Amino acid sequence: MNSKRVLVTGISTYWGGRLAQALERDSEIEAIVGVDSRDPTRELDRTEFVKVGTQHALLRRIVEAAEIDTVIDTRLVPDSSVLKPSAAHENNVIGTMNILAACSGPNSTVRKFVFKSSAHYYGTAQDDPAFFTEAMRRPHPPTTPIERDIVEAEAAVADFADKNEDVSVTVMRFANVLGPDVETSHTKLFSLPAVPMILGFDPRYQFVHEDDVVAALKHGVEFELRGIFNVAADGVLALSEVAGLLGRPYAPILPPWGTGLAANVLSRLGVRVPPEMLSQLRFGRGLDNRKLKATRFEYRCTTRETVAKFAEYLRLSPILRGVQEPYRYEREVEDFLRWSPHVKNPAYRREGTLDPRQAFQLRKFLEEYDEGNGQSEAPPRAVRRSRTPKAKPAEPPAPPVAHYDDLEAEEVISLLGSLELADLEALREYERRAQARQPVIGAIESILARRAASSSHP
Repeated sequence: MNSKRVLVTGISTYWGGRLAQALERDSEIEAIVGVDSRDPTRELDRTEFVKVGTQHALLRRIVEAAEIDTVIDTRLVPDSSVLKPSAAHENNVIGTMNILAACSGPNSTVRKFVFKSSAHYYGTAQDDPAFFTEAMRRPHPPTTPIERDIVEAEAAVADFADKNEDVSVTVMRFANVLGPDVETSHTKLFSLPAVPMILGFDPRYQFVHEDDVVAALKHGVEFELRGIFNVAADGVLALSEVAGLLGRPYAPILPPWGTGLAANVLSRLGVRVPPEMLSQLRFGRGLDNRKLKATRFEYRCTTRETVAKFAEYLRLSPILRGVQEPYRYEREVEDFLRWSPHVKNPAYRREGTLDPRQAFQLRKFLEEYDEGNGQSEAPPRAVRRSRTPKAKPAEPPAPPVAHYDDLEAEEVISLLGSLELADLEALREYERRAQARQPVIGAIESILARRAASSSHP
């Protein structure tokens, strides 16, 4: 199928931002919506940003409002040095399940789901095959928290695919990534004056260039690729060969036993070696990449070329450091460039992917934090169905907030400030006859009383 209206999750991450920029250059894509709980870190022209977490009820409303047909989930964190185990599990497993829930349902418009996964799914062990194919399962149970997260997340995606046969589901397992802009534990390790190794081990390494990662994800959007695909460049290198290409000596300083404790020494140099990386420093890993290439995907760089380009970057980085100013997202400026009729210069004019009415509906999901509700983030704003008073019917009225029954009491209370008088009264009537949650009813009555008092004292 041809993707026309695309939702990118994790738009503030490196991969989400890079992918959105690549999709913006495709004129056949009508709309691009990016969601995340943080502001974007890359400059976007056509992408409409909605600041929201992974609450499935809110994401479902965005999917339905924009009639999204393709969702690309780029949020997976495969590096345990980035997040604490509990936060990584919340992002990798719970977040994935919530996004899948937002894409589900008999009336869902989603017809394609692309999941960015990791080769850590396979793990690393002494008796691993030379190259893992997509049909192979893990030979051993997961041994690190990140590996367990990835296995659980992929299980949720597989369950979604089984229950939604009309949705094309693509899972891409990426090898270790190198590039001038992306920052990983391996890029930090290879930036040291010498490449540390485990005594007695010279593992095989396979990389993929950061540009090929973006190209592979975009390839998954452009074509219907059902199933699992390994993404890794051609060729493998021994770690000692990697060090040679980088122009750095290799130092077998880590002992084969008690490696985890010895690796703490590297943390003093600013490099944390996560458990999943220690396993690779022992046994390495290789991926069979023929399945993706059979779909006419072409890698721009081999493993050797990827390492050589990273080596060139390391040589030039002292000169280039500090030359480029990092991008900073400014909502007011972005909105002006997108929607103001006064912007006439074509060099600055940014046409939004949604028409102004649709964009306004999406922006209505955002509102300033109400200091009295005790939350730390601004929840998305409720969409009002009507501004005119309605007569109370005999039967419970339909709630003025879509998917109201999916919301927790705290979420409902945070949305009340955006509703008008008629909607509040209808919602109170609905709540009394339906769930009868006293905190919600009390909050509605409190708002009604305050508004009545303010109207009587202008």
